[in-house]
Amino acid sequence: MSDGAVLHVKGRVLAGPEDVRDELWVVGGRVSYDRPAGARDVRTVEGWALPGLVDAHCHVGLGAEGPVDAATAEKQALTDREAGTLLIRDAGSPSDTRWVDDREDLPKIIRAGRHIARTRRYIRNFAWEIEPGDLVAYVAQEARRGDGWVKLVGDWIDRDLGDLAPCWPREAVEAAIAEAHRLGARVTAHCFAESSLRDLVEAGIDCIEHATGLTEDLIPLFAERGVAIVPTLVNIATFPQLAAGGESRYPRWSAHMRRLHERRYDTVRGAYDAGIPVYVGTDAGGSLAHGLVAAEVAELVAAGIPAVDAVSATSWGARAWLGRPGLEEGAPADLVVYEGDPRADVRVLAAPRRVVLNGIVVE
Repeated sequence: MSDGAVLHVKGRVLAGPEDVRDELWVVGGRVSYDRPAGARDVRTVEGWALPGLVDAHCHVGLGAEGPVDAATAEKQALTDREAGTLLIRDAGSPSDTRWVDDREDLPKIIRAGRHIARTRRYIRNFAWEIEPGDLVAYVAQEARRGDGWVKLVGDWIDRDLGDLAPCWPREAVEAAIAEAHRLGARVTAHCFAESSLRDLVEAGIDCIEHATGLTEDLIPLFAERGVAIVPTLVNIATFPQLAAGGESRYPRWSAHMRRLHERRYDTVRGAYDAGIPVYVGTDAGGSLAHGLVAAEVAELVAAGIPAVDAVSATSWGARAWLGRPGLEEGAPADLVVYEGDPRADVRVLAAPRRVVLNGIVVE
C-alpha cells in the first residue's frame, strides 16, 4: 500500500477471546476502531482477524550444526511469517539477529540471548558451555544482551549416569536467577526430566520449556508460583525417534524418553487443569522446521485444552504474557486474517488468508 493508504479489515475481528468486533482500520500502520475521515486509497480485507500469532519457543539463526548465515535466518523468519507468526520469543540462539529489528517485513523477535549449558551437556555449537561457578556471570551477560529473557539448559543426558539429570546445583541457579531478576530479565529453562524442576521453580524461575517431567506432585508448586510452561509438543513428538537412536548406547535414557512421550498429553492437560499458564512454542530451528505454529495449537487441543484457550496461548494470552499488544487501539497493526473462526476449529490457523505486519499486507 502507498503512503497514506488505509486498510479496512471487516468481517469478525477477534480483539479478545470474547471481544468480537465487526471491523478495524489500519492507518499509519496502527490499529484504529474509528473510521478515518476522508480515507482514500482504501484496501479491504475480509475474514476472521486475530492478533499476529506468537511462537514463544523458536530459534531464528540456529541450524542443526549451530549458527546459520543471515540469508538462512531470513528464510526461517519468512517461513514463520507465512504461517502467521508475527511475534517470536527466540529461546536461545548463537547468532546475532539484531538486524531483523530493522526489517519492517519480518516478525518481531524477543531474544533470550544464547543458551547457557553445562560443559559437554548440550548440543554442540548451540550454547555457552560453562561450569556452575561461572553461571551468575553468564546469566548477567545474556540478560544484558537479550530482550528481557535468559535461557538455561536445566537438564540433559549425563553420559556417566546414562540418563537425564540436572545440570546445575541448587545454589547456583538460585544465585543466577536472582541476578537475572535484579537486571530486569526473566529466566526460562530447557527441562525434559522430572528431577530438575523443583530446584528451578523454588529458585524463582519464570518459565519451563518442554516440561515433560511435570508430575502430579510438582503441579501445585508450579501453579502456586505462577510458573508458565511452553510444552513444544511438535518437538516432543520426535522423542520415540530420538530414543530409538540412543537405545544401544543409553537404554535407560531411551526408556525414559519414551515414558515422557507417552504421557505428554496427560502432562499438559494436568498443567492446564491446575491453572498453570500454557503457551504455544514450536522449538523451530536446530533440527525442527519453522512455520509449525498451527500444528502446535492443534497439539494443545489434542491434549485436551479447549480451542479458545489454545488459540489464546498463541495470540491474546501469549502477547499479554510477553508484554506486547494485540489489537488494541493504537497498537501496531500485526494481524492475521482467516477463512473461519479459529475458536471453533483451530485447523483454520494452518491456512492464513492474509498476513498484515506493521500495517502492510505481506502475504
